[in-house]
Amino acid sequence: MGDGVSAPKFATELTDYSVQHQETSGPYAQNLEVDALVVGAGFAGIFMLKTLRDRGLKTVIFEAGSSTGGTLRWNCYPGAGVDSEVPEYEFSWPEVINITKDCAFNTVVVGAYFNTDTGRWTVETQDGRSTTAKYLVLGTGFAARRYIPDWPGMNKFQGVIHHSSFWPDKKVEVKNKRCAVIGTGASGVQIVQAWGTEAGEVTVFQRTPNLAVPMRKHSLSVEDQQRAKKFYPELFRYREQNFAGFHYGWNEKNTFDDTPEDQANKESYDFWAKKTRARVGDPRLRGLLAPLDGPHPFGVKRPCFEYNYYEQFNRPNVDLVDIRNNSIKEFTETGITLHDGTHHEFDVIAVATGFDIVTGLMTQLGLQSINNTNPQEEWIPGAKTYLGTTVSGYPNMFHIYGVHGPTLLSNGPTTVEVQGRWIADCIQKMERNSIRYINPKPSAADDWKDHIVDINKKTLFPTTKSTYMGGSIPEKVFEPVCYPGGIPAYEREIRVALDSMEGFDIVKE
Repeated sequence: MGDGVSAPKFATELTDYSVQHQETSGPYAQNLEVDALVVGAGFAGIFMLKTLRDRGLKTVIFEAGSSTGGTLRWNCYPGAGVDSEVPEYEFSWPEVINITKDCAFNTVVVGAYFNTDTGRWTVETQDGRSTTAKYLVLGTGFAARRYIPDWPGMNKFQGVIHHSSFWPDKKVEVKNKRCAVIGTGASGVQIVQAWGTEAGEVTVFQRTPNLAVPMRKHSLSVEDQQRAKKFYPELFRYREQNFAGFHYGWNEKNTFDDTPEDQANKESYDFWAKKTRARVGDPRLRGLLAPLDGPHPFGVKRPCFEYNYYEQFNRPNVDLVDIRNNSIKEFTETGITLHDGTHHEFDVIAVATGFDIVTGLMTQLGLQSINNTNPQEEWIPGAKTYLGTTVSGYPNMFHIYGVHGPTLLSNGPTTVEVQGRWIADCIQKMERNSIRYINPKPSAADDWKDHIVDINKKTLFPTTKSTYMGGSIPEKVFEPVCYPGGIPAYEREIRVALDSMEGFDIVKE
């Protein structure tokens, strides 16, 4: 991925993109000392770099990729797109200047530990560099670690194979090719839409149907955009007042005021199924893509936006294989074998299996706590944070758009700005009060986790294994990974906590 590094045949880890740098100055310097080190150059990382730099802190970004862009830089698979409207999915700043001068690209963090005597983090990278910083900010988001099932023989396959979020910049040729798409989440849906009209054959391997809804997107002319821009400042202010960080909130009228929620939800599913089934001609495919009985309550798994996904299955070159009860057994040199022995031959395979969602970012950086433990061990029974921005045992470390923040239940840039300002204000408060470090109290983390679980119990999310409940990795604990109370309530709560600082152990210089 990127201009500086060619992706290996089948990349599985960020370290596949690390290079040995020749630069010896700026953010690439050996033994670099900074005030704040930010990991990741997407929305979160760029926001933190600019915000902390504007407040006088020497700040740099370490980015595993070859340029800025974050999640959408990595996820450059065919058909990749954003399902949030313009201008909501952008910064509230009119422009950002001179970001790359403080970025070290193709730089993969593999270790980090905190020294309580000096009050500084030491961060190590794959290419052998070492950097110290008072503050470590993880701007790696919710999709920083890919999930690739341990299917035997994947490296045997002699065709072209890529995970959707490790897709190469160079176009993968699919004309007259036999193509497979494994997975029907957001990336799977978008790849099918892109390949359906282009590939020789497309076979989609589906475990659970995606209850996708029409995007209804339309193009904006230059004139349309210019007319809208005068309202941008008010829109950016208003989006933080709404539950999910968009310019609209909940519909105040319930589907049925006096009907139990599950029945009202079924009505929503039945409406969706009726509309969707009418778009699919083949009865077998219709039953797999939009069954009469819903696979789960509507909305508890993220319903993707689509524009002609279901119509692709009316093409003679597009088919679907149901793997719910006949899963993938292994890969061979020529394709994929299912457990019943059926073999499918392919030239190109897209592994659209998603991520170790939300919590995965903490388990691939080599983080070590002051108690000589790590998140991989600590979070086996479940993730714990304080305020969705800090973790007990990791002083002066902050994360943004990750575990126990609004994250998956919100518009990314909105949450990034709400959390980013809080982190910057917390750091500024520490600087003004000569605080060496803060460390969240374990009891505060316990209370925050209990608070999230209590809110989540009032929803339908606990009824289904989904990204909102930690994803589909078999051994991963089933639990809410995001704050489900909405952005306005979240911001109020973290601001009260910042004013009192009662949830932190504080060590002064």
